[in-house]
This record gives sequence, structure tokens and C-alpha cells, in this order.
Amino acid sequence: MRKHVLVAAFVFFTIAIFGCGGVSNSNSGSGGNPIAGAANNVLGITAGGGPAGIANALLASVVICVPGSSNCATVDGVLVDTGSSGLRVLSSALPAGFALPRQASVVNGSPVGECFQFVDGFTWGPVAIADVHLSGEQAGGIPVQIIGEPGFAPIPASCTATGPSEQTVQTLGANGILGVGNFLQDCGPACALQSAGNPGIYFTCPNSVCTVTPQSLPQQVQNPVAMFASDNNGVIIELPAIAATGAPSVSGSLVFGIGTQSNNGLNGAKVLKLNGAGNFTTVINNQSLPRSFVDSGSNGLFFLSSATTGMPVCSGNPFYCPAATQNFTAVNTGTNGASTTINFTVANANTLFSTSGDFLFNNLAAPNPASSFDWGMPFFYGRNVFTAFETRNTPGGPGPYTAY
Repeated sequence: MRKHVLVAAFVFFTIAIFGCGGVSNSNSGSGGNPIAGAANNVLGITAGGGPAGIANALLASVVICVPGSSNCATVDGVLVDTGSSGLRVLSSALPAGFALPRQASVVNGSPVGECFQFVDGFTWGPVAIADVHLSGEQAGGIPVQIIGEPGFAPIPASCTATGPSEQTVQTLGANGILGVGNFLQDCGPACALQSAGNPGIYFTCPNSVCTVTPQSLPQQVQNPVAMFASDNNGVIIELPAIAATGAPSVSGSLVFGIGTQSNNGLNGAKVLKLNGAGNFTTVINNQSLPRSFVDSGSNGLFFLSSATTGMPVCSGNPFYCPAATQNFTAVNTGTNGASTTINFTVANANTLFSTSGDFLFNNLAAPNPASSFDWGMPFFYGRNVFTAFETRNTPGGPGPYTAY
């Protein structure tokens, strides 16, 4: 199964009004120099605390409409996530009376629900059909998830067994999730299976009783950028570097397309091809982590264990709390053999969170028990990070790949 179906790394820790600090990262690649201009394929984004007051949240505004109409709603504070695919919006973030048509099951015509699983919990709610507008681009009539819709079917037991529910602003950390990862749908061929092997993401819910149902690829929640008429082969996240003392917020750009317009060329970025699960290999501390990935939906760098790094975990939060800032070097290698060397630092999270005003930290990290390095938001500061979609042609070859 694809990496992001069961281990999409939407991992956040609420810091309320706290924050401080950060140490700049170095990299080889495109260096974070702005390459986007005011254009129909550029959406303004902001890194900050967002509606839930969390560290390193990358946020955008999304316009969703009843298909083929001017009945639209703007949802602010939506998390931009390269670790998943598909648009998910909290029902509570929509205006009163605004309703999208629900997707009906091709099996029995009843509403379709989805339990989408992240590392730290799950979202539950109906699949609806919407026109999605991002800057000057539109994805028309695509499936999206409405999280926590009142009166929808109860959460299936198999869903609650996957972790805590993320049905509110405080538990989700945002008003929604804009998944612009490497894949065209949020599940893929596994969810189209009618027998063993279906991961149980989609449900048919007649009379509010839900059972797992197969969903064909077009029925699944879609990566909205991949559904654009053009500029649909990938995205670029462009953010400035932040100072060693941290920052309260910064503005950047989410650029649609790779090599499709004058403002979205690779510009010398190193292309790291990914395997079928969306992973490359990171080597750090003589450890090879073959399930590594770049993910703007994670608010820290998640890697190794305290026993391996020698850094203790904080009291009161899940991040590392070394006595002094630690320096690390890692090498990322794609399936095409291309490699980059990343130098980064890890600071004491309790110290970072002890000073009010800042929400952005480029040296925030935590353990990761999996054989992976989750290169979360600290990786994005001062870089132009490219996410190429599976099967789509680009100047760097077909996706999926990460480039920076």
C-alpha cells in the first residue's frame, strides 16, 4: 500500500502562544530563491501558528463551490500537506447552510464515508463533490472529504481503532488539509479492491450503518492540483529562510506545475526519484532509513530514537530536548542514485517553546520509531521544494520525485 494511506505524517504539537528559536539549515539545491511571480498558478501561503496555535503550520485559503455554480465558500487556515493527497475541510469551517452534494456509492446509492488515517489519528466524514479554486486554477467536480459533518453516520469501530479522532480545529490543528503529495488519489488501487487487501478507507453508509466498500480511482478523494486543466504535474513550495532566533510567521508561495510556465522551472534543483511508496533513503548516524520522505504536513524533523541520537525526549511534549544544540549531517538518495547532503541542527524544544511570539522553528525534531526520516517543515525554510506527481511528465522526468 502507498506510504501515505496508513502513515501520512500529519504530526503536530500545540504550543498555544509559545515559541522561539531556530537554527538555519544548509543544503545543496535551489537554495530557496524566489522563483514565483504574481500569476494564476501561484497561491500565497503563510507559515505560522494558524487557527490552533501550533508550531510550523503551513497554511492557505481554499475556495470550494457547489459544482457548476457561484455558491462558494472560502476556508482559511487550511494546512498545506505534501505528505497526503486530497482536500479535507472541517464541517465547522463552512458557512451555515452551505452544503455540497454527497457522493453516492455505485454499489447501493447510499452516501460514501471516509476514514482517512494519519500517523497521529484519523478524519471521518462524508465524501462530497466540489469545484475547488486555488488562485487562478480550478479542479471541477472532484471528490473531497467533509470532516465531522453533524448527523452523518457514526464512526465505524474499525476507524476508531486506528487512533484518536481529529474532527475539530484543536485536534486537527487547522480548518482542513490541502493534500498535494506525489499521488493522484488519497488511496490508489488498493481501495478499488473488492476483497482482501482493501485497507478499509472508504465506507458505504445506508441508514447510518457503514461497511467497507471499494472505490474506483475516479471516485476516491483526488489531489486537486492533479485535476487542473494545466499546471497539473506537481507543485513547488517556496519559503524564505528564518533566523536562528525563529520567527512568528513568514509568507511564501505554493506554485502549481513544474516546467509548465516561466515561473516554475527546476532551476538546478536536484531530482530525487521515489519508489512506488513515495520514499527515498536517508543515511544518518550510520543508519540507513529507506522509507524517508519530505512532508510539509509534519511540523518537525522526525528521525531515529533517543538511544541512537543520544538526545532525551522533553518532559511534557514529544520532541527532543538535548542539553545543548546538536549538529547532524544526513545524505538523501533517490532511486535514480541522485544524492544531496543536508546539515541541520536540533535544539531543546522546551527552550524553544518557552518564549512567546514565535511559531516557526527550523531546529525542532522528535524521535521516529519507523525506518524513515520524516523531513517536515524545518526542511522547507530557505528552499524551493518540488513535489512531482506520479506518472506526470516534467523537465526532470516523470514523477513521483522530490527535488530541491
